[in-house]
Amino acid sequence: MAQISKDMIIGDLIKVDPNIVPILMRAGMHCIGCPSAQGESLAEAAMVHGIDADLLEQQINDYLANK
Repeated sequence: MAQISKDMIIGDLIKVDPNIVPILMRAGMHCIGCPSAQGESLAEAAMVHGIDADLLEQQINDYLANK
């Protein structure tokens, strides 16, 4: 089972499973395709968007565990 951490780069998260994108979009990260988002960690992007990185990390890992 794949797992992610909030320290991972967004581009690497998407490589783990492209279906993570809708989870990020629902959380309010609508700029997934922009070049700077590809180089930011999940924690950095969450901070910029005012999102709880720990909660988002858990949601993604729950998805990965149940797919």
